[in-house]
Amino acid sequence: MRFLSNVLAVIVGLLVFSVLAFFMFAGILALASSDEKVTIKEGTVLHLNLENRQLVERGKDDDLNLSGFPGFGSIPEVGLNQLKTAIRTAKDNDNIKGIYLQSGIIFSGPAILAELRDELEDFKESGKFIVAYAEIYTEWGYFLASVADEIYLNPSGLMEFNGLSSETLFLKGLFEKLEVEPLVFRVGDFKSAVEPFILDKMSEESRLQTEAFLNDINNYSLEKIAVSRSIDLVKMTEINQKMLARKAKDAVELGLIDGLWYEDQIRDLLKEKLDLKEDDKISFINITRINKTAKTKNRSSQNRIAVIVAEGDIVSGSAEGSIGSKTFAEEVRKAHKNDAVKAIVLRVNSPGGSALASEVIWRALSEAQKEKPLIASMSELAASGGYYISAPADTIVAQPNTITGSIGIFGLFFNAQGLLNNKLGITTDVAKTGELSDFLDISRPMREEEKEIFQNQVEEGYDIFLTRVADGRGMSKEAVMEVASGRVWSGLQAKEKGLVDILGGLDKAIEIAAQKAGVADDYRVVYYPAQKSTLERILSQLTDDVQTFYGRMKYGELYGLVQQIEMARKFEGIMMRMPQEMTIK
Repeated sequence: MRFLSNVLAVIVGLLVFSVLAFFMFAGILALASSDEKVTIKEGTVLHLNLENRQLVERGKDDDLNLSGFPGFGSIPEVGLNQLKTAIRTAKDNDNIKGIYLQSGIIFSGPAILAELRDELEDFKESGKFIVAYAEIYTEWGYFLASVADEIYLNPSGLMEFNGLSSETLFLKGLFEKLEVEPLVFRVGDFKSAVEPFILDKMSEESRLQTEAFLNDINNYSLEKIAVSRSIDLVKMTEINQKMLARKAKDAVELGLIDGLWYEDQIRDLLKEKLDLKEDDKISFINITRINKTAKTKNRSSQNRIAVIVAEGDIVSGSAEGSIGSKTFAEEVRKAHKNDAVKAIVLRVNSPGGSALASEVIWRALSEAQKEKPLIASMSELAASGGYYISAPADTIVAQPNTITGSIGIFGLFFNAQGLLNNKLGITTDVAKTGELSDFLDISRPMREEEKEIFQNQVEEGYDIFLTRVADGRGMSKEAVMEVASGRVWSGLQAKEKGLVDILGGLDKAIEIAAQKAGVADDYRVVYYPAQKSTLERILSQLTDDVQTFYGRMKYGELYGLVQQIEMARKFEGIMMRMPQEMTIK
């Protein structure tokens, strides 16, 4: 009876969902298809509301998300490309008088924020104002807001300004309880992506490299903030290291912010800057609307610079939300064979992934590089497989706080005999035609001969990786080995080690590509791959959100752990991936 009740509940739920989905689709499609002409009034303020937004490389043109609908918990996304277009348009439009920036809680990494911050710095050269306000400032939210002329915090607000940390979840104890034995094959002292499966804390090598690049990234932020706030760098470092801004009033006294105000007071300040009366309304414009007025540079130009965005894990075949080797290589070939495309910029934001998939993508890029300039632009991450696919580039550009390197390789396999036999009561037997016909069977311990074969494959893969980097960078393999061994570097360190050529963002990479192609004064930028249609995006986002919602409902607080275990399954085989799932906070 209970089973029938559950089935009925599911059927009713699906029916209700279908009806709601129909109306949602109708409304969203109607909004997406509107082609409104936007007029910017005199005295308008660009409102950059980035609160609780996820910054990604490339935003969707229709700016759709379903996060506001019940049951769908995805974080709204906004593209770096959209933000830069909005800021540039605001700078050039005389009717825009300034920017109101809200970025207290923002989901992004340091490199994307550095690029966005540079854009805001450039905006200030127009003489227009930037006012920032938040109820809570996170470390990254304040880093971005610090570029503003004036920064305000809610009187009861909070501020996180205490340096960076990176926490890793270790699964060794879990596997021991489950009687699952992880078998690790690697080359290099620093290839610590496998450590969460075999250790219960960081190795000294992993701690060394992590603290090194965390310090580099943090110091870069402090230098930028110190200049913007006119605070001595030594004092700024002390404030940060000792967490001296523990209360909102501390932040004012230390000069980190300009005042403790409520948002209505901020609006009064904006009215004052705009010479408005108390009862007048402020004319705000958001990112989507101002971008409808943006003009495409050299719209009629026949010369194209192709920006191919590589964002996510590198996997074989085709994969939604990842860099699928088959689909990505096809995008490279499209740009390669298109006569209008004069140069290619590879925009990388990836921790790496499959060694085989990385090689497939490397091949497509190498072939393209033989005929057209190829520039790599590294964003947040270009590590391991992310560096592998960057290696063929003529020039590699990275931010000082990009995380890159991790030139190494590993293999991971699981012996689940204990789990199957002792925990689940499952036994297996096999009939085979050859001695190794059951090669890498998870239901039994790996034989010594199999271990030797697997380790040889890993070492061969590492040698290929070294060769790819050595050839691409014009270095000897011995020189590459000195900066390899799976070690991760900041962009600043990577430049010092010869792994990066120039420090800068995507615009710098595009500029270099155009110069190398001989079209510096006559080109326009096109992005690959082409964006999905509105309907395709809606269906895809609905599917993703339903899966996430169901996972959270089913596993509750353990959902993050379940995702980590599922990631472990993806790691089986030979991988080129940066150390662990890393969140810098």
